[in-house]
Amino acid sequence: MIFKDSEFVFEPPPVVSRARRVLIKPCAGYPLPYPVTTSREMISVIIEGIRRVSDADILLLEGTADGQPVKPIYQSLGYDFPRLLTLDVKDCIWVEVDNPLAKPLAVPTFWIPNVILSSDYLITVSPLKLVRGRGSLSLMNLLTLLPSSKYGSGWRDLFSLGIDKVIADLYFTLPFDMGIIEASQQFMTQDDPTRGEAVDYGKVFVGEPYEVDCEASELLGVKTEYVDLIQVAKVLFES
Repeated sequence: MIFKDSEFVFEPPPVVSRARRVLIKPCAGYPLPYPVTTSREMISVIIEGIRRVSDADILLLEGTADGQPVKPIYQSLGYDFPRLLTLDVKDCIWVEVDNPLAKPLAVPTFWIPNVILSSDYLITVSPLKLVRGRGSLSLMNLLTLLPSSKYGSGWRDLFSLGIDKVIADLYFTLPFDMGIIEASQQFMTQDDPTRGEAVDYGKVFVGEPYEVDCEASELLGVKTEYVDLIQVAKVLFES
């Protein structure tokens, strides 16, 4: 679904009312404001929506490419909400999870924080980003859930396998319930994720992560390679 950003109110699905733990994955790897990272305002709107229907524990989980602590970044971004637990991927216990695809595209198993497996509802929230003209959306945001120390500094080993294939594998291995693309602005960058050009866009995309990334890519008329790979793999996975 697509909403006007100025009118967006987060309406959680009924399953959230029964959840004991809701995990939010923001894009918060740098101490820079939106659109480089997820805005404080968007996190606040999501929390308010959850609190209207549930007293579940709400967790915020993020990691960095160089393994530096996330806590100072949370503080600089103003993620200081009451009754919210902020977690760092590098401080979590990691577990190895099998890729359910019979023929993985790149990665047969992933190391992930075990808190993800113990959460009842998972939300990925990312800015609307185009990197070298290609979509980097709610599913690409999941990359920083993987401990970079397991995959070479800055996930070097994963990029060498083809990062779009990795993200497609991660989609099946780590099924998030909801993707939110914060598209008040469209952020276009090249090689440096902290520098780029932002233009007003005025939207918010909400839905199942794969579907949300498809919808945003189609509306923008951009190529998002991992979306195409998932589409092919879904046919084989569901047959």
